[in-house]
Amino acid sequence: MEQRISTKQRIMNTALTLFSQKGYEAVGVEEIAKGVGIKAPSLYKHFKSKQAIFDAIMEVIEQRFETQEKRMYEKLDDGYLIYLFEDITEEELLERVRTVVEYVLKDEYISKFRKLLTQEQFYNKRLAKIYNERYIEVLPAYHEALFKKLIEEGVLIEEDVCIMAKQYVYPIYVLLGYVDREPETEEEVLHLIVRHVQQFYRLYKKDTK
Repeated sequence: MEQRISTKQRIMNTALTLFSQKGYEAVGVEEIAKGVGIKAPSLYKHFKSKQAIFDAIMEVIEQRFETQEKRMYEKLDDGYLIYLFEDITEEELLERVRTVVEYVLKDEYISKFRKLLTQEQFYNKRLAKIYNERYIEVLPAYHEALFKKLIEEGVLIEEDVCIMAKQYVYPIYVLLGYVDREPETEEEVLHLIVRHVQQFYRLYKKDTK
């Protein structure tokens, strides 16, 4: 049996969709209410303002980010992503890369929020800070730790892990942003990411012969 979505959740979902399409400032409470199919007074029974709606969305986003990061760091201790640097076929690597980026592309909340951040980073200091933390600092820092471990284990050559992490992560950001704008390019982009991973490994793999 399909679970019904509460009016409060529908308001949040509609608001996030509109924010991601038009930007936060361009969307009014009346437009959100209309998108939900209710009147503005009914919306105010659930949220006292547009800011309150946004704050509720942020709570959900933060919970999802925290869950994602916890899983990442737990898996780091088990050698997470080392499989990307094993001698596997391109088809196998494609499927594994697809699994890694699935969350980023397919989680509707995260995808729309990423679009909102991309737009609002130039106008909203709070959202600019979140954008920097999430997409400029957190994942590169995670990969710095990962590559440091791979160097220590003799998998990769010894180089500047800060630069390595940025070389690895930032092109993937750009490619995923392209999919955000052009969803039909997803399969092409996945193959590009595979080639990116393969070349990265060729450049940094330690010759054990």
